Amino acid sequence: MSTGKINVAVENIFPLIKKFLYSDHEIFLRELISNATDATTKLKHLSSLGEIKGDLGNLQIEVKVDKKAKKLHIIDQGIGMTKEEVQKYINEVAFSGAEEFLDQYKDTAKESGIIGHFGLGFYSAFMVAEKVEIITKSYKNDPAAHWICDGSPEYSIEKSNKKSRGTEIILHIDKESKEFLEENRIRELLQKYNKFMPIPIKFGTKEETLPLPKDAAKDAKPETITVDNIINNPDPAWTKKPSELKDDDYKSFYRELYPMQFEEPLFNIHLNVDYPFNLTGILYFPRLNNDLNIQKDKIQLYQNQVFVTDNVEGIVPEFLTLLRGVIDSPDIPLNVSRSYLQADGAVKKISNYITRKVGDKLNSLFKKDRKAFEEKWNDIKVVIEYGMLSEDKFFEKAEKFALYPSTDGDYHTFEELKELIKDHQTDKDDKLIILYASDKEAQHSYIEQAKAKGYKILLLDSPIIGHLIQKFEGSKEKISFSRVDGDTLENLIKKEEATVSKLSDKEKETLKPIIEEVVKEGGYTVQLEALDSNSLPFVLTQPEFMRRMKEMQQTGGGGMMGNMPDMYNLVVNTNHELVGQILNTKTKNKKDRLIKQALDLAKLSQNLLKGEDLTQFIQRSVDLIK
Repeated sequence: MSTGKINVAVENIFPLIKKFLYSDHEIFLRELISNATDATTKLKHLSSLGEIKGDLGNLQIEVKVDKKAKKLHIIDQGIGMTKEEVQKYINEVAFSGAEEFLDQYKDTAKESGIIGHFGLGFYSAFMVAEKVEIITKSYKNDPAAHWICDGSPEYSIEKSNKKSRGTEIILHIDKESKEFLEENRIRELLQKYNKFMPIPIKFGTKEETLPLPKDAAKDAKPETITVDNIINNPDPAWTKKPSELKDDDYKSFYRELYPMQFEEPLFNIHLNVDYPFNLTGILYFPRLNNDLNIQKDKIQLYQNQVFVTDNVEGIVPEFLTLLRGVIDSPDIPLNVSRSYLQADGAVKKISNYITRKVGDKLNSLFKKDRKAFEEKWNDIKVVIEYGMLSEDKFFEKAEKFALYPSTDGDYHTFEELKELIKDHQTDKDDKLIILYASDKEAQHSYIEQAKAKGYKILLLDSPIIGHLIQKFEGSKEKISFSRVDGDTLENLIKKEEATVSKLSDKEKETLKPIIEEVVKEGGYTVQLEALDSNSLPFVLTQPEFMRRMKEMQQTGGGGMMGNMPDMYNLVVNTNHELVGQILNTKTKNKKDRLIKQALDLAKLSQNLLKGEDLTQFIQRSVDLIK
């Protein structure tokens, strides 16, 4: 037996480990199982090189809880260690055995799957254990070694009678960490961090019923046997080539990732690149509709099948955090801050690649089956529009497949839309005016009025459309978007038809101050215009710029505009019979009542008539009928 002091680079490392090495103590199990996985993967790699002869046996990792003895065991059948290797890899804390192995076998180990980035991983055990034991036997047939440390720089190491190859880590769980002696807690951690580790992980046993043979007697009973309970899937879908998978395989893996998600995804994108960085994964498009507040953090980040985090902001472009799925890359460092990730060059390349890959996949789906793409549009548009708004490179790609649905239910790309409206939807400066509605029901009367003139009205109802329109107008020449209930529509109608007013200029001069006096409390700007006689007598419109600024302010934009009030223009249709009646009514009370009624009708069409005003409108309407 020999004793010694652990060679560490910092003084009193154990309190440092317990408090600062990891943000979450539960990570210890991930680290220890990752080390066991490395030991097993190294063994398989050496066997493939012919350095280890014979059958390797049933390679798996076992986790056992001994609640009574307050111990947790992690057992592997991997490469094991000699006494000298324990001295070197365990006692010299700053040294990484995985990194040395990778360096020694650098020509052949690239694809071996060795994690090799854990460094101090073993010592995370002391975050939850008051004492740790290692019992290990090397594949080299040297005597087994037994290492013990009680969380101080003192350790002991002696020979062990262990006969089988591999390593057993025994954690004597401390009082503050007794939760890790509960089987349910350990099962939860294994499923969170190690669900897709490449080596089978045994956690207890389970009963399995064998199927009866075809020639079994009618009264035969199936046999029940006890088998190892393997808690992980060592061969998940993303580790395979796309050519090896069918649609059902992708759907099955989605259900494995999200067992409580009952709706199937719309489609998936398989990521697979090995240059200039390594990355694999599968991303799924769920049904999103217009919900920007849908739960994010549904993409899981792995490093060599080891779960790292489900907060992938900075690694995945922000607009794609609305998606679901898995990304696995050995080039993403573990246990570092998000600010570090955002500044890391490899991470930025990964983010750009994912953006490009998603754009290419969407364009491919659009070209392959446009009808099916149109049917999915309302479920995926919020992701695409968010991406167009936030990522310039994605904006350029998306112009090929981004769709603009109309209120009639048909869909157009932007180039198709321009061609469709170029001859009759321009203003006096020949700027192309793209009319749109944000609420088909609330803006119905305005939509019908515009359609009667032969205009095409888009249905753009996502919560970020105001921001996207601003970007679109900034990137295109002589194009302007205008909501159908805005002030631009009247300019288009006047330009197209130049309708003659039924009222003379003198009658208009008489009428305008009368109306302004009655509606002054609303702060409306009164305009007298010759509209179609089938239009409402009064029409409320909002200046496009002011309305858009207010909407952007409500969704996180608007800058220093403050709490902007609603501003409306009151357009008085001088060709409507009721407007003529207002002018010719003799008594002031009746004139005021007709003005209020016409104004309330305009407010009602904008869904602005509420509370006391609505009650008065109803009563006034009854009186007018009587």
